[in-house]
Parts: sequence; C-alpha cells; structure tokens
Amino acid sequence: MNIQMTEYILSKDGILDLDPFQQLMQEPPPYTPGKLPFWDDPYISQQMLAAHLDPESDAASRRPGTIDRITAWIVEELGLNPGDAVLDLGCGPGLYASRLAEMGLHVTGIDYSQRSIEYARDYAIDHDLAIDYRCQDYLTLEDRYQYDAVLLIYGDFCPLSPEQRRRLLANIQRALKPEGRFVLDVTRHDPEKLQRTATNWYAAVGGFWRPGPHLVLEKTFSNPETALVLDQYTVVEENGSLSTYRVWRQDYTPESIATELNASGFEVLSIWGDLTGKSLAEDPEWIGIVTRSSSAILQP
Repeated sequence: MNIQMTEYILSKDGILDLDPFQQLMQEPPPYTPGKLPFWDDPYISQQMLAAHLDPESDAASRRPGTIDRITAWIVEELGLNPGDAVLDLGCGPGLYASRLAEMGLHVTGIDYSQRSIEYARDYAIDHDLAIDYRCQDYLTLEDRYQYDAVLLIYGDFCPLSPEQRRRLLANIQRALKPEGRFVLDVTRHDPEKLQRTATNWYAAVGGFWRPGPHLVLEKTFSNPETALVLDQYTVVEENGSLSTYRVWRQDYTPESIATELNASGFEVLSIWGDLTGKSLAEDPEWIGIVTRSSSAILQP
C-alpha cells in the first residue's frame, strides 16, 4: 500500500543524523504498514488528481483513447446492456465510470480519495450522469448481490497485501449478482526486469511531493522469486523533516493470478494481454482477466 513515515534528520544542534538514510537502504519486511496515507494529503492529492486528468500521461490513469477502448471492450466482452449495474472499484475521478454511465449503465464508483470523488461528482452533475460515488475504502465494501459486473482497473489489485486481497475478493463475491463477472488487470511478472534494482535522487524547488524546495531519494527493491516490488520515495525538506512513501506491487504470471483467483472462489473465464482484448503475446507488461464467482456465497 501507499504509506508515509515522517521523522527529522537534524538534531536541535543542527547536526545531520545519517542513521535514517542507512535504514532506508535496507529493504523492509513485505507490506510494512505505514502511519499516514498520502492520497488525501491536501497538496499531494491535488497533484495526483492532476496526474489522473493529464491526457498525455499514463502515470496515474491511462490516456483517454485507451480508456475509451477499455470501456468499449468490457461492455462488449461481458455483453452488458443499458440498465445493468456496474461497480467501479478505485474509480478515481470517474474516468471509466462516466463513460460507462454514458452507455446507459447504472454505475457505482468507490474510491478513498476525497478529492477524486469530489471531482467525479462535480463532473457527473455537470454532464447529467446519474452515478453513485462513494468515498470509501473498498476493503470495507458490504454491498450484497447488486452488480452485474465489478471492475478493478489499472493494477489496483497489486499493491494490496495477501490478506487484503483475500478480503477484497470476498467483498466482490458478495457484491456480485449470480453469474455476475469480475474484471481486473494486473502487472505482469518479468524476472529479468526485477533483477535490476534502482537508486536515484533529485532536488526540486517544487513538484509532485511538495510545493517548496525539497530533495527526493528514490529506491526500488525487487524480489524476482516472489515477484514483489517496492518503490520507495523519501522526501527531505529544508527544515530537516524526512518523509518516506512506499508503494508495494505484486506482479503476476497468467498462472499465478489464475491460481489466486481460483483459491478465492473465482472461475477464470478468459485471460488477455490487457483489457482492450490484446492477446497475452502482444503485451509483456499487463494481464487482463475476466472471471465469475464459483462460490456458493453468491446464492442468496
């Protein structure tokens, strides 16, 4: 998950303490919990929203043309019809939800960023779209038997710990109607790429992490055996404060994601190179999966 830990590297005497930097060079235990999530930080959440809405970047959301292709492919592949109910988990500012609503689907969008949800609601009002947006952690989802399809797009499954993934899959099973489908994409495991770790730094007068001068230290830890990756960002400010943000990512092979979904009661119907219908051979970075629940939990 995305996490933040803050401490200070200057003593009262103005002496630089290098111990925190030494600790940051050591890989923490997998999914080390953090203290302060940053998706609702007043400044960083504004930068995240801007990244979501940037039509020239795939940093936070895919480009508009790709989103168009994904929504069209999902609707056709699942045979969704106007009036069908769709749940978009991790909906962000509503880029997929708004397109689905324009196709006549009844859409619910859930995201834990208040800023993104506020933007999505305003957009829906301005464009006369009846979308139910909720600012909520989807790990707390309690909806029952309501949706013809549940979507989890752009690798949102990958930062979750194993226990969180199991909890989410149970929530999705409960939320789906009988014969409803669950669609997701995950990042694809590349053993050669994971053997290369990276360390980088830069100084900025203002940027994504802070509005004023700061230093950013970047470190990537990767394990080719477990396909687990940690991207770590440490921000050092002029007053000596040091904040470390961590983004964990579990990569998958087609076999490993199918095994995990099967273990949580989902039947894999098809596997693709992405959610535009590419074959697995066409995209080395993504895996798109269409599933349905095979669990008795779906029976009211």
